[in-house]
Amino acid sequence: MLSGQQLSDFRRDGFLVLEKFAAAADCDGLVARTSELVAAFELPKRTSVFSTVEQEQASDDYFLESGDKIRFFFEQEAFDADGELRQDKMRSLNKIGHALHDLDPVFDAFSRQAGLQELAADVGLAAPLLLQSMIIFKPPRIGGEVVWHQDATFLHTEPSRMLGMWFALEDATLENGCLWGLPGGHRRGLKSRFLRAPGGGVEMITLDDTPWPDDDFIPLEARKGTLVIFDGKFPHGSHSNRSAHSRHAYTLHVIDGTCRYLPENWLQRGPGMPLRGFY
Repeated sequence: MLSGQQLSDFRRDGFLVLEKFAAAADCDGLVARTSELVAAFELPKRTSVFSTVEQEQASDDYFLESGDKIRFFFEQEAFDADGELRQDKMRSLNKIGHALHDLDPVFDAFSRQAGLQELAADVGLAAPLLLQSMIIFKPPRIGGEVVWHQDATFLHTEPSRMLGMWFALEDATLENGCLWGLPGGHRRGLKSRFLRAPGGGVEMITLDDTPWPDDDFIPLEARKGTLVIFDGKFPHGSHSNRSAHSRHAYTLHVIDGTCRYLPENWLQRGPGMPLRGFY
């Protein structure tokens, strides 16, 4: 499916932007299904907030046990001083994860659409397995920053072989917090590991404390329907969304089943839900 030039670009840069990959109607269908899931979600007495800035502190059991479930995580700024939502649920959530692709038929169909298995094979995944999925809301006004990171920090295999698939369900612009990435940064090696701690909870282990070269990151603005694929060690992130426009995106993380998925990775599944491929 990928041309020789596209493969060369991917290997050099660590990412590839594929415009008009998903049909607009399919993107709208995923957003509509997300709205249904959010409407059915009853606000619990204790909510779970997700933050990449303070992820160790925010990683409670609700988060750690979400690898084979559909769970809802709020933005840090979603609540007022009294613990009440400042705006409706759809504009308060950070993300939904992490097994939408296996537990919801609409997300299942989108995640296993034609062409994705070929993409995974083109970039070298011999036996692709769908590991994790997330709807990322990036809501208006309060959409939080996602600090520079590598996905292999959180979802590591030996050898390291993982592919991120990021779908723009709405236009992602500089104004509403599009992706930014570091071309060629995947060749710098893995800088950290996010692990389950032996005594419970999680911990971030630093492998290389060299600062990221902030000035070298570039924006990856993406029209609705665009698919951005990236190597597991590709450094990326996004700025906060202070605009009036949402920036819904859907992400899939795919690993190679011929590699060993490490038991100390934070995301784990129970034996009743083994990983599956695209077909």
